Amino acid sequence: MENKILAIVNGRKITEEDVNANISRFPRERQSQFANEEGRRQLLDQMISYELIYNEALESGVEKDEQYLAQLELAKKELLTQTSINKLLTEVSVSDTEVEEYYKANKDMFVAPVTVTAKHILVDSKEKAAGIRVEIENGKSFEEAAKEYSSCPSKSEGGNLGSFSKGQMVPEFEEVAFNLELGVVSQPVETQFGFHLIKVENKEEGNSKSFDEVSARISNNILQERQNFKFMSTTEDLKKKYKVEIL
Repeated sequence: MENKILAIVNGRKITEEDVNANISRFPRERQSQFANEEGRRQLLDQMISYELIYNEALESGVEKDEQYLAQLELAKKELLTQTSINKLLTEVSVSDTEVEEYYKANKDMFVAPVTVTAKHILVDSKEKAAGIRVEIENGKSFEEAAKEYSSCPSKSEGGNLGSFSKGQMVPEFEEVAFNLELGVVSQPVETQFGFHLIKVENKEEGNSKSFDEVSARISNNILQERQNFKFMSTTEDLKKKYKVEIL
């Protein structure tokens, strides 16, 4: 495919590939603004402006400016440091065998928690909650009662709280929700928010995640631990080589 020349500034060519490379450096959500000719033209105009200013900077001797030289030295230091760190960390690796052995030795770490899917109705008194429960027992649907009586924003969805595991709700609520039989409406449950009627619609027992599900996470965790150790041990060794004074 031809790399079309779009502009020439003081002898330096700006091509289609240059524009595409410039677009790729923008955050993905902003790249769409360059998907049409107008957007690409605006970016080309900006690139031309930058090239013009660059040429003027060279001609006016900005390269010898003290501020420029200080910033250049700082950028050089940061680039050298980061390049050295990247090179150091690439020396660390994790084998597939190590990942598998870690999984086998720590299977209890990869058990999905028990979750329940529940709905609730929240009111400000025990008596009101008990009365609503009687209405439900007499044929009113839990969802209708939630929309009519509940003070929780979930009322618009029939009281639906979705699925949750232990530790996500207040203890008094969880104690009932995780022990309630499916489809049964609880007695009024008092929490700091008021009085709840709870109905559990589904319960997922905790089960072990397969090796394939967690292998990438295990590998990444081990790699990060080793990279951190490599970085720390290297800096400790370098303290013996270069003098460090903490004042």
